[in-house]
Amino acid sequence: MDFLVAKDDLHRCRFAEAPARELEPGQALLSVDAFGLSANNITYATFGEAMSYWSFFPAEEGWGRIPVWGFAEVLDSRHDSLRGGARVYGYLPPSTTLTVAPVRVEAHGFVDGSAHRAPLPQAYNAYALVEADPSYDPRHEDEQMLLRPLFFTSYLLDDFLDDSGLLSADLLVISSASSKTASALAFLLARRGRGEVIGLSSPRGAEFARGLEVYDLLVAYEEISSLPDGRAVFIDIAGDADVRNSVHAHYGERLLHSAVVGATHHDKMGALPASLPGPRPVLFFAPDRVAKRARDWGREGLEQRIAESWHPYVQWTGDWLQVEHGRGAEAVERAYLDLLDGRIDPAKGHVLTLAA
Repeated sequence: MDFLVAKDDLHRCRFAEAPARELEPGQALLSVDAFGLSANNITYATFGEAMSYWSFFPAEEGWGRIPVWGFAEVLDSRHDSLRGGARVYGYLPPSTTLTVAPVRVEAHGFVDGSAHRAPLPQAYNAYALVEADPSYDPRHEDEQMLLRPLFFTSYLLDDFLDDSGLLSADLLVISSASSKTASALAFLLARRGRGEVIGLSSPRGAEFARGLEVYDLLVAYEEISSLPDGRAVFIDIAGDADVRNSVHAHYGERLLHSAVVGATHHDKMGALPASLPGPRPVLFFAPDRVAKRARDWGREGLEQRIAESWHPYVQWTGDWLQVEHGRGAEAVERAYLDLLDGRIDPAKGHVLTLAA
């Protein structure tokens, strides 16, 4: 079974039976066990065409399968180096199964070498065997499905800001402060203790974000003009055109960098104006950063550094994260539409399965 979303109207969704196909030599069949669903997945859908997210898991014309992160089991394998029964973590469709063509099979995992995925960012094509994953802890599978992709982005952002010398700024302004990507970045920045970490939020979100105790200051979107003076960096996770324009207008040339990261306010996006005070916003594309650090540190070095930051972060989320589990088509559709329309408590996360 596949969960399908109309590319031209994200509110239209349905389920379809996936046709059974016999495995070819070198392929493997993954049984999707469970996956997390969050605002991150809505970003994948919003940028589905522009950033090729629809291309990872093709569907019938006009429809797409939104990528999710989760765990799967190798149900059947016709690859000599990948055994059946192995448990993997990685990029999956909201489906019951996925056929992959493993290449570069090593102790830590493999890459899906399916032809249609070859032109796509390789960071999304890698699958980790949990028995060799330094970040894996069986007690925290829910957190890994829900938060690790978001934390990964936040870790790479934190690393980029440090590597680029941008942490010399007086102020680090993050939109969508109550989102999990924003709070993970604030957690990492707070541990560094460099620059004032400021969150932008709605009043409802600010109450939650304040309780996380990782922001030095919370400012409502309507009060951006009251932001402190100083040299600032803007990390835009909301993707709200009015918020972006207001931050740029407030700081102008005192804005050292403007990073476009997400679209939690996907219904308020707008084209960049021809003229915008301060620096031109730059898309932060996590796979590019992964490729750089894999060259610098090696794959194992990168994974080890992420694991060292991930474990204390997971312990911190135990103070506030509430996981809701759902099974079956109705639960998946309900959670997806709630996320799409912003009806999700920021403290909650959905772990879902389509398996019977």
